[in-house]
Amino acid sequence: MSIETSRRNFLKLSVAGTAVAGALPALFDAAARAGSGKLALEKGVVYNMLPKEMSVADRFKLARDTGFKVVQAPTTPDQKEAEELKKAADATGVRIDSVMNMAHWKYPLSSGDPAVVAKSMEGMRTSLHNAKLWGSDAVLLVPAVVNPETSYREAWARSQKQIRKLLPLAEEVKVVIAIEEVWNKFLLDPVSMAHYIDEFRSPWVKAWFDVGNVVLYGYPQDWIRTLGKRIDKLHLKDFKRRESSFEWVNLGDGDVDWAAVRSALAEIGFLGSATVELESVDDSIAEGYLRDVSQRVDKLLVGKA
Repeated sequence: MSIETSRRNFLKLSVAGTAVAGALPALFDAAARAGSGKLALEKGVVYNMLPKEMSVADRFKLARDTGFKVVQAPTTPDQKEAEELKKAADATGVRIDSVMNMAHWKYPLSSGDPAVVAKSMEGMRTSLHNAKLWGSDAVLLVPAVVNPETSYREAWARSQKQIRKLLPLAEEVKVVIAIEEVWNKFLLDPVSMAHYIDEFRSPWVKAWFDVGNVVLYGYPQDWIRTLGKRIDKLHLKDFKRRESSFEWVNLGDGDVDWAAVRSALAEIGFLGSATVELESVDDSIAEGYLRDVSQRVDKLLVGKA
């Protein structure tokens, strides 16, 4: 899902190279105890984590140089901008493996307003065409939003109806519509999410699982085992509960049991990409920050020593 500062209140992270090197051993003792087996994952970063002041080409170079093999790019209606992203990806060898659909919060598929739904569908069609251009194989979709105007039952039925209309295009471009669980008061447990996906009876609807999003009301390892092969791709975040509040933190600094997550992913034979979705930082520390995040994925999840 898109990073929304007003919704998240991320912890500000200042990362310096020497400090990172000194902190890593303590952070990753638990992960090391989980065993030496490695997960075959493609390590990714969301495009909005890359410094906004850089050119498109330099943003992709930085992603490559800090250890990321894939990028998740946002919906890009402007064809010239979309071509520029493709050119930068091709030049650096960093694949745009997925699209983050951008219309689903402001214009949810579950709305009772036909004009809102039309905008949402337009956004998804643009995302699917972006994916074809970029050689991506998935589009992330938050399928519905439950609110005072839209009941849970209505969100379920309305969103499924619209997604079914998108399936012919998804099949044509060979791109999965990957349903994400998020704080939208919908699909609040893994059994419901599995049932929602299974009702489509289509290989073009799968799950995009966000490790951090469920910590408030569940356990990522339980979701992973329940969703199993339905999981197409991952978002990586970490979440810290406080006595009377909570906050998003860097990987390894929160309440996610990364050893358990890694074990569950190994059990289901997950082979997709794992994309970090954290806060962007000032350009002056961006490279060190991204290197640190990349190393944390290696230690906590990939299984590199």
